[in-house]
Amino acid sequence: MTALTPHGAKQFILDNTALMAPPHVPEILLRLADEAHDLWQRTEDELVEIGLPPPFWAFAWAGGQGLARYVLDNPDTVRGKRVLDFASGSGLVAIAAAKAGAAEVIATDIDPFCATAIRHNSEANGVGIDFLGTDCIGTDAGWDVVLAGDVFYDKSFADRLMPWFATLKARGAEIFVGDPGRSYLPKSGLEPLAVYEVEVTRALEDSLVKRTTVWRFA
Repeated sequence: MTALTPHGAKQFILDNTALMAPPHVPEILLRLADEAHDLWQRTEDELVEIGLPPPFWAFAWAGGQGLARYVLDNPDTVRGKRVLDFASGSGLVAIAAAKAGAAEVIATDIDPFCATAIRHNSEANGVGIDFLGTDCIGTDAGWDVVLAGDVFYDKSFADRLMPWFATLKARGAEIFVGDPGRSYLPKSGLEPLAVYEVEVTRALEDSLVKRTTVWRFA
C-alpha cells in the first residue's frame, strides 16, 4: 500500500468526503465524511498504515458549528478585523469569519492534511483564507480576534492554551470559544454569549444533539 502524504491528499479527500452543509450552518458547504464514507470507522491501525492522522477535518464538530453560527449571526465580532481560527480542522469557523466580513482570516492547524481540506472548502464557499501549519500557541501576530472551537478536550492541551489566551486577551485581542461541554473547559473567566442545540454525528459524539455554548474570555 502506498502511504498517503499531504501532497497526495487532494484525491483522498475527494474520494472519502462529499460536499454538504453542516446542519447548524446551512450557509456553508464543506467536504465532509458521512454515513456513506467509513473514514472515521476505520481502525487506528488502518489510518496509521496509510499515513493519515485522525481526520478531524472531515467532520463539523459541535463547538465549531456553534461558533460559526454565532459569527455569522453577529458579524461585528469579526468585520474588518484580523482573525485567527485556531485548530481550524475543516476551516468551518474561518469560512464563517470570511463570510462575515473579516479583513483577513488565518486558519491554523498542525495537521498538514488540513491545508488541502481548508483550501477545498474555502474555494467551495468563494472566500480567501490563509493557512498556517505550525504550532502557534504562545505566539502573537497581532490578531484582533481568536476563534477556537472544540479545543478543551485534553488537559495538557488546555493547560497550554489558557496562558496563551490570557496573554492575548491582556493586550487587547478578543477570544471566542465554541464548546459543547468538553471535559477541560475552564470553570471561570468565561462569559456565555449564546447557546445552541447542534446536530452531530453519533459516530463522533455520545448523542445526536449537543448543547453548545459560545463563550468570550472575560
